Amino acid sequence: MQQAACVYIITNQHHTTLYVGYTSNLRRRAMQHKGKYFPRSFTARYNINKLVYFEAFPTTIEAIEREKQLKAGSRKRKIDLINSKNPEWKDLFEEIKNW
Repeated sequence: MQQAACVYIITNQHHTTLYVGYTSNLRRRAMQHKGKYFPRSFTARYNINKLVYFEAFPTTIEAIEREKQLKAGSRKRKIDLINSKNPEWKDLFEEIKNW
């Protein structure tokens, strides 16, 4: 079921910080965020490990373009996007766990 590339948004427990990224393996990347695999990274320092949004793309180029769009957008636009697909801001890690 895993696509070639995914764009994702993760946040911390209180939803005060949003992080947009892309990866070719969303399951592995989410596990890295949760386990603070890179302890000096921005996401590890700010406890950002709750997957609240993702989009899958057939190519990496499409995912990178979408990541750029999302990063260029305002916080409000990111929040609106998350609310449109995940209004409860559930951790979506369970949905991708078996990818």
